[in-house]
Amino acid sequence: MSVEMPPPFGVRIGVRSYEMDVNGHVNHAVYHQYGEHARMEHFRAAGLSQHALGAHGLTIVLLSTTAHFRAELRAGDELWIDSAIAFTTRKPFTMRHRIVRETAADGARTDDLAAEVECTLGVLDTTTRRLVADPHGRLVAAASDPALLGPGPEATTPS
Repeated sequence: MSVEMPPPFGVRIGVRSYEMDVNGHVNHAVYHQYGEHARMEHFRAAGLSQHALGAHGLTIVLLSTTAHFRAELRAGDELWIDSAIAFTTRKPFTMRHRIVRETAADGARTDDLAAEVECTLGVLDTTTRRLVADPHGRLVAAASDPALLGPGPEATTPS
């Protein structure tokens, strides 16, 4: 039996009461915030804080984000949000996040997939205000833990 390897990074958070909408579940926009939190923590863990990126004349910009909702979340649920990065030979790259309810508010273990968030990002040169070529290479050069960035496009390009 083949088992999918988990992404190299993730964060745990609890659903807070102020994130609820009038229907009593997490507001749709909050799912995007959960993805952003995982994304920023992933970059920070790789050593790519805004300060570190700025020292290389770079910043990371969000070009688009999409969420697919699979199950509702409620206040008190405990979540695991994973984060995986995929680079190609193009300037934009992708980060995918799975938002999993590990434990429901009543304490029951669930491991339910609540949402999938996919983001398209780019690495911006802060002087020219243009996306840079080879975003993987540029981020690896600035990172203190480049292994968290995953493989570059050469590892994903068919031969």
